[in-house]
Amino acid sequence: MSGHSKWATIKHKKAATDAKRGKIFTRIIKEIMIAARSGGDPDGNPRLRTAIAAAKGVSMPNDNIKKAIMRGTGELEGGQIDEIMFEGYGPGGAAVIVNVATDNRNRTVSEIRHMFSKNGGNLGEQGSVAWMFERKSQIIIEKDKASEEQLMNLLLDAGADDIRDNDDNWEVLGAPENHNAMVETLEKAGIPTESAEIAMVPKNLLTLEGKNASGMMRLSDALEEHDDVQSVYSNFDVDEKEVEALA
Repeated sequence: MSGHSKWATIKHKKAATDAKRGKIFTRIIKEIMIAARSGGDPDGNPRLRTAIAAAKGVSMPNDNIKKAIMRGTGELEGGQIDEIMFEGYGPGGAAVIVNVATDNRNRTVSEIRHMFSKNGGNLGEQGSVAWMFERKSQIIIEKDKASEEQLMNLLLDAGADDIRDNDDNWEVLGAPENHNAMVETLEKAGIPTESAEIAMVPKNLLTLEGKNASGMMRLSDALEEHDDVQSVYSNFDVDEKEVEALA
């Protein structure tokens, strides 16, 4: 059992709100399109299989999934999307990774750069902060859906490395290559997931306070709200008092 980021807990709650707003549909459709470039058969394409599982997890209609795959494979028009990973620093020196999927690279680069500078951060070179993170399977499960003992019994054999207590949720971490096995194990057991993705998990957390904390939260919010942003990862954490001030 490891510690957790209080800000990460807020982010997962916000993600649930995004799902209700339908915003998450757009992000998943883009991910399906990008993944399908490597082949439209999910059985032979782990990334596509993961994206389809995420789509089904938010009750996306099968027709939407099928069309996204066809755009990605070129069977339908509209699949020209670039992936870009930005690395940089936010207020207080927090490391930030931003993954985007865009049909207008120049516009998006300019807008992301502006968001960093406007909110007290700056973009860095490729590789400047990525070393502070590990690529992991990350599965979030509400506590009322399963106990820690249940999850340990089910998922340790499926490849889970760690189960973290995130207040209302369990956060399960494992190697990326074990992601699908863990998701399928939970599906067979009838345990729903709040989210399941291959994520960049920080090796260590940097606690921020005062202006640095509020500034970093503003930067995170601004990035998350951008239409082209697929995911935002950071190594910052905030104290309980900062969380309460935000609420």
